Amino acid sequence: MSSSGSTHGVVYVHSSPSAVCPHVEWAISGTLGVRAELTWTAQPAAPGQLRSECSWTGEAGTGAKLVSALKAWPMIRFEVTEDPSEGTDGERYCFAPGLGLWRARTGASGDIVVGEDQLRAIATKSRGGESFAHAVDELLGASWDDALEPYRRAGDGAPVTWLHRVG
Repeated sequence: MSSSGSTHGVVYVHSSPSAVCPHVEWAISGTLGVRAELTWTAQPAAPGQLRSECSWTGEAGTGAKLVSALKAWPMIRFEVTEDPSEGTDGERYCFAPGLGLWRARTGASGDIVVGEDQLRAIATKSRGGESFAHAVDELLGASWDDALEPYRRAGDGAPVTWLHRVG
C-alpha cells in the first residue's frame, strides 16, 4: 500500500445499457480522480447489456464514494469491494434493480463480519416469529447474491482495468 489508510478494491459492473457506460466511467473517474477507460464486454446473462470491472487503489472510504456515484443509475447491476486497511474493516456493496443497495463489513479473509448487535436483532426477530434462517440470509445479502450470481458467472475470465486514486 502506498500510504497510511490506503486500500484496494474492485468495481464490478455486472450489467449496464451501452448508453450508460460512459456515465459509469465518468462516475468512477470523478471519484478516483483518474481517467477510467474501462474495457466493456457483452453480458451474456442480459443480451444487449455490457459488463466491465476495474481494480482500484485509494484511501479508506473510497468504496462508499464509488457506490454513491454509481447508484445514480438504478438500471445497472454492480458490486464494489474495499479491502480492510489498518484500523478499518473492509466493505462489500451490492446493487441490483428492484432490490436496491446492500452493504456489509468484511474481514481480512473477505468474509462478512456480523456484529453482536446484528445477532441480537436477529434473535429478537426470530422470537417474534420471523424465521432465523431468513433473517440470517438477509443479513448476509442472500437476495442480492441470488440476483447477481448469473451476471457474476457470465463475467468469469473478463478483462480487468487497474486504476489508482489521485491523492
